[in-house]
Amino acid sequence: MRAALAFFLTANAALAQDAPDFAQVGALFAERCVICHSGTDAPLGLHLDSYQGVLNGSENGPVVLAGDAMSPLLQRLRGQAEPQMPLDGPPFLSEAEITLVADWVAAGMPEGAATFTALPERTRPAPGEDVLWSDVEPIFLKVCAKCHSDNSKVGGPPEGLRLDSWEHALAADERVAVVPGNPEMSEIWRRITGLSDPRMPYDGPPWLPEDDIRLIRDWIAQGARAADGTAAPIPVGARVRLRGILTGENEIDGARFTVDGSTRLDDLPAIGGEAEMRGEVQPDGTVLATRLRDR
Repeated sequence: MRAALAFFLTANAALAQDAPDFAQVGALFAERCVICHSGTDAPLGLHLDSYQGVLNGSENGPVVLAGDAMSPLLQRLRGQAEPQMPLDGPPFLSEAEITLVADWVAAGMPEGAATFTALPERTRPAPGEDVLWSDVEPIFLKVCAKCHSDNSKVGGPPEGLRLDSWEHALAADERVAVVPGNPEMSEIWRRITGLSDPRMPYDGPPWLPEDDIRLIRDWIAQGARAADGTAAPIPVGARVRLRGILTGENEIDGARFTVDGSTRLDDLPAIGGEAEMRGEVQPDGTVLATRLRDR
């Protein structure tokens, strides 16, 4: 009996010694989760950038419970609850990474002796400074990717627009959402400012704060560059549609376009009236109207 008890205690001690601690789990969270789950605007108030933040849980309650293999966080990581996390997946966490978190929970979520140092909060570029995808990506992932990704909570990205990566944000499958160098013609900027309906994010208000809107506008105006500074290609021939107020000759809501002999003109609106323009992006990033009509 004593021998069996000694073996049991030894085995448990070995398991506890081999169990991962938060230094390992926190490093994984830093790589895949804290781009959204940190800062004052963390979704549902869930902070995964510190041990205490994980223990505090979200507005809905605890996300991990010691020894509970069905903890809400584990269900999200496995895809047993929607939306699966991280929101910018696929790729989602590998089986080995999920097992690391599961083993940590099973072992009682030890903090460990090693101190996990959370990533420093990103410094937001000041007005006029260079803005890269890495500066606006946290906004899109925190606010937009819950719908605009293949992991969408509405079954698929609305209008085919994905905002979970630089390449997807620039895609022009149906209509282009970003015209590099031309924010006024970019549907993303028009939606987040309310110039186009429906205003985004769809579950607003609250809408994006002015600082976020300004940052996205600066990113587009500077050429919608990638995180490494690569300039976005001009989507020549991509389609654009504007619906708004004719604020000047060949201008809707301040967005200028060109009209030539090929442009179809139907019931030309008066300045100050509602108008719709359909056009195509030109090699210099401007837009040539293919049709202009009264609304």
